Amino acid sequence: MGYESVELTGPEDWPTLQAHGLTCAIATFPVGKDRIGTIEKAFNRIEHHDELERIYREMIPLVAAAGIKQLILFSGNREGMDEQTGIQNCATGIRRILPYAIEHHITLVMELLNSKVDHPDYMCDHTAWGAALVDEINSPHFRLLYDIYHMQIMEGDVISTIRANIQRISHFHTAGVPGRHEIDSTQELNYRAISQCLHDLGYTGFLGQEFTPRQHPGLDSLADALRRIDITQPSNWINTFFALPSLFVC
Repeated sequence: MGYESVELTGPEDWPTLQAHGLTCAIATFPVGKDRIGTIEKAFNRIEHHDELERIYREMIPLVAAAGIKQLILFSGNREGMDEQTGIQNCATGIRRILPYAIEHHITLVMELLNSKVDHPDYMCDHTAWGAALVDEINSPHFRLLYDIYHMQIMEGDVISTIRANIQRISHFHTAGVPGRHEIDSTQELNYRAISQCLHDLGYTGFLGQEFTPRQHPGLDSLADALRRIDITQPSNWINTFFALPSLFVC
């Protein structure tokens, strides 16, 4: 179809990808004791930092050895925590592993997720919060994963927000709103316009297809999604200054 990556995969998957000429655009997160490192329990809690440092120091060399350049992480849930404390706590924890990421040429990427539908109480649920954290850490080795589906639910104004924050973003995900299904005409986002925006901004990373197809295995949906985001001629899209599509697997 033209997909080059199967993302959010782990070390056990990477040899298979390599055998088929595929890459992983962004590596999955490690999980420690008591499920520390997951969406709900992560960097906004000081008491998690020792375990997070341990598991990320183990994961980062594996990611680098596989030739992967990005590794995902999460803020954790609020549980009553105020926004500024969350930013400061996340910054403190991420700075503990940042030198190791820099040493291995890895970018740590925090995902923006909606707290309205899919991930109740998640802290990094608005672009402004994530952008403030990026500015606080102030390193090219820490960036955001702007999930278009999630941010459409939380705040809308997707194209203007991307334009204002492109220097803080190193990866994107798609899905249709509402429902998180195909990025076709049954949902409200204009993914062709979003792709044009990314092209105009000079974005050359991956655009991960994270939707859940209505019918499995969903290969027709994947092919259709590629056609919808491809703003170039079919014969030469992969060699242009354009966001390469990638595939997300649960």
